[in-house]
Amino acid sequence: MFSILIPTYKNFEYLKICVNSLKKNSKYNNQILVHVNTEDLETENFLSKNKISFTKSEFNLGMPKSLNIASKFSTKDFIVISHDDFYYCPNWDGYLVNEIKKCKNSFFLYTGLMMGPNQPLNCDFGENFNNFEETNLLNQFNDLVHYDFTGSTKHPAVLKKELWDRVGGWSEEFYPTGGDDTDFLVKLWNIGVRDFKGVNKSRVYHFGSITTRKRNDSQNNYLGSKANHIFLKKWGFSIKFFEKFYLRSGYNKKGIVMKKYDGLTKEPKKNIYFFFSLIICKIKLLIAYFK
Repeated sequence: MFSILIPTYKNFEYLKICVNSLKKNSKYNNQILVHVNTEDLETENFLSKNKISFTKSEFNLGMPKSLNIASKFSTKDFIVISHDDFYYCPNWDGYLVNEIKKCKNSFFLYTGLMMGPNQPLNCDFGENFNNFEETNLLNQFNDLVHYDFTGSTKHPAVLKKELWDRVGGWSEEFYPTGGDDTDFLVKLWNIGVRDFKGVNKSRVYHFGSITTRKRNDSQNNYLGSKANHIFLKKWGFSIKFFEKFYLRSGYNKKGIVMKKYDGLTKEPKKNIYFFFSLIICKIKLLIAYFK
């Protein structure tokens, strides 16, 4: 049903949890495609033993290029964008397929609901692989109350492969990562995608951006504020501006999804607040060009 793209970088213990959860808790026979950044024999041996297809690179190529490389080997009609520090809960893919079957066209991006400490569905079943409480999670995850929401948590995200190909996958100027996920949503918006929906019942436990944001690593693995500058120069508005006025994701200061899903996302209301915020973006853009 799905081709699941998983970039990984020196993250074997979490990737192992992720792959095992996909094999254990998926309803469909999905294709798993991993891109391994840098030499990692432990990861490669694990993937080979479990007959998981993977590509690899000598250096850390970052999230966008890793996804783009893996996507070239997709054999399914739908692509799922994933991190390697997810634990996929039972029937995660079945709930997404149910939503896809109800959709009247292919112009959608559906995402699962991320669970965990400081995630949209706040809960604690362990902050790392050493104290992960898988049994408790499996016994309780369905009892935690949430709802379908408008906008996107960005990952795990499913869309038609034809849309992925049409927008050229992820933009590699956002190397190694940061801003690339929202940039992808802008590209989808620009070709007419308006159905951005978070599917409450499709749940993943997220250990918290461990994979590509190792700030203590010898390489710079996260763009940080540079991502905002790249995004601003590319689109003429900020990441927050797009998410607020276009996606209307409805995050509060803690990042928790607030707005219930109410149908297709409409064009933004171009009122005084919209134009004032846009002017602020243009001022920041002008400043960015002189930095």
